[in-house]
Order: sequence, then structure tokens, then C-alpha cells
Amino acid sequence: MSNITFSAEAFRQALLRLLPSGAIWSRDPDALPSRLAGVWGRTFFRNGARAANLLTDAFPATAVELLPEWEASLGLPDPCAGTDPTIASRQRQVVTRLTDSGGSSIAYFTAFAASLGYDITITEFVPARVDIMTVEEPLYDESWAYAWQVNAPASVVSYFEVDQSYVEEPLASWGSSALECELRARVPAHTIIIFSYSGQGAVGIWDAGIWGRDSWG
Repeated sequence: MSNITFSAEAFRQALLRLLPSGAIWSRDPDALPSRLAGVWGRTFFRNGARAANLLTDAFPATAVELLPEWEASLGLPDPCAGTDPTIASRQRQVVTRLTDSGGSSIAYFTAFAASLGYDITITEFVPARVDIMTVEEPLYDESWAYAWQVNAPASVVSYFEVDQSYVEEPLASWGSSALECELRARVPAHTIIIFSYSGQGAVGIWDAGIWGRDSWG
């Protein structure tokens, strides 16, 4: 968000124009009124810049100084944020929590993931039926009616951006922990969510603890 602020010189000139006329009110750069106006101009500039910054921090998508306030109101940070989240990822998580209206459709979960910065697709499964399956298809039993798979990139990389990132943040960060954590918190209670990353199949990568279960209903 770009804020329009006046420069210190603009404030100095404005202050000089407000002074009375007369010999003792010289506008000469070396005269006392002009030098005082220069000091006051820098003060007004700093105050103006801070006030303009408050407009930026008032919105969660661009908040930095007030970001902890937004997070505290939403119970953040939590384990979903990871061990060392960037400012941008924290902002996205706040916005996602604030705008989340709930849902259980494919459109809802793909949009939810997109708001976190992840481009995903979702695969649904159905039990095997002779009249609709082909020879090559796996023989899913009735339990698979309650499973669904999130297909995501193998590695989501967030790069340092000069106009958006901040001092001491890494030049690049990897990981999908926020995606998995946030989706698991919203998965319908009767279903099992599976995460697949760039070409991996479902077998062997699904949510820990369900291998060998007889029923997911």
C-alpha cells in the first residue's frame, strides 16, 4: 500500500509561509526563522510518516507493527505457522483466518489453500464397482469413500522480495507445514485427508495413523 506524505522541505516551506512579514522574519536559509522551520519541518515529516504508516498497519494484509495485535485476536501464532514464519506468511495466515467462512466443498478448500499461498487440486475416491471401473484402476473398498487427496507442489518456495520482505528474513524458504496444519484443522470429521506432493501416489504418504484401518467412516 502506497501512502502519500509531504517531505520535510515541504513542511519547512509551509511553516515559512505562515510566518508574519517583516525584517525580523527573514526567509534567508541562514536566518533563525528558516533554520527553526527546517527543524520543525523534519519533526512534522516524521509525524506524518508515522501517521501514514498507521493506515498501512490498519489492514492485516500489510500490517507489520500491528501484526502481533491481529495475531493475538485470532489465537496466532500457533503450530500451523511453523518454526520461523516470514512476515508475508504471517500476514497471509491472518487474512485467511479472518476471511474464512467455512465449507466442505472442493472449491472451498482450493480457495482456502490459495489464500495461504498454495496452488492445489483435490482428488476424490470411490469404492470399486464393476460397472464403472477399468482393469487398470485400483480396487478401492468402501472405506475410500471417506478419503480425499490434496495434490500440491513438491516444494513451495517463498523468495525474498525487496519491496515486501524484511531485514533478517531468509532469501528463500521452503515448506508446506502451514497448508497441512490448516487443512487438517478444517477437514470434515468423517473423512481422512491425504497429502500428495508432485507426482507421488496416495499409497504410503497418507495421514499417519490410518494405514491398516478397517473403516474410515
